[in-house]
Amino acid sequence: MTRAYLAFTDTGLALAKRLADCLPGSVSRCGPGGVSLAAWTSAQFVQSDALIFVGAAGIAVRAIAPHCKSKTTDPAVVVVDECGQFAVPLLSGHLGGANDLARAIAAACGAVPVITTATDAHGLFAVDEWAKHQNCTVLEPERIKLVSGKLLAGQTVLYWTDLPVMGTAPAGLFPADATEQADLALTLCPTGQALHLVPRIGVLGIGCKRGTSADTLEAAFAAFCSLHGLAAQAITAAASIDLKQNEPGLLAFCQNHGWPVQFYSAAQLRSAPGQFTPSPFVQSVTGVDNVCERAAVLDAGGSLFYPKFAGSGVTFALACRPFAPDWRWQYD
Repeated sequence: MTRAYLAFTDTGLALAKRLADCLPGSVSRCGPGGVSLAAWTSAQFVQSDALIFVGAAGIAVRAIAPHCKSKTTDPAVVVVDECGQFAVPLLSGHLGGANDLARAIAAACGAVPVITTATDAHGLFAVDEWAKHQNCTVLEPERIKLVSGKLLAGQTVLYWTDLPVMGTAPAGLFPADATEQADLALTLCPTGQALHLVPRIGVLGIGCKRGTSADTLEAAFAAFCSLHGLAAQAITAAASIDLKQNEPGLLAFCQNHGWPVQFYSAAQLRSAPGQFTPSPFVQSVTGVDNVCERAAVLDAGGSLFYPKFAGSGVTFALACRPFAPDWRWQYD
């Protein structure tokens, strides 16, 4: 998490520097000879994961108001009074991590964390905070309130998962008999009207003919996802053979999705553990019998999830990194 501290007085600046020693981040002073409040806020809203105002809450509220857009994209915002008595998360308490940051700041300076989100106040399961700690994307953030609302009303929330979760489910959560009945689902392949949490654990293995365009790769990827019902948000990286490391279309395709891409030699790909779909033609061209499956598994350090898909001169496969979600995270 990248943090940025802003103070308004000498006392506040000293506290900001002390906090930055424990929770590293940039430290600025507002006022004569310092930064502009409006300019600093505008810049840090884009550049930083968390903004910490050391001063009055009202100043912070007015500063951030023009920039607030969505709980899925806004940074965490925490206010600490300059005497270090209270740490108050103002924005993105769960998905942005402001509640966790306020607790960490409080521990660093002896303050009281003032957590106002309803589920936390009632000691209930916070689905969006759990998703963040399990490295999951919340596909439908507008449905968070439906799950939280049920828990706050003392109603049962039914969950579905096709992935094992360690520990005992929190109070109020019970397994659904079918995905169609679920209020909450942990899966790579979302269906129905549940709030879907998608683990960000996928590595896309890619093979393609020389000169394949980014548009062709994009169309093939859409077909691959449609075939399996796969959420594209599950993929965090891509991998291929080093023969493709200068392919403009492949590089542009990965860049468009924000995926880092790793290239492996034929010898490295041959060392990937598991059973793979062999191709004599691919072997004759590349020196290894399969590129997409082997590259995905090697980069993920896990198992093959979806085998080779082929179309329009493109091959894809999906492997998943090790994933061990745990209901008990908040008690560790």
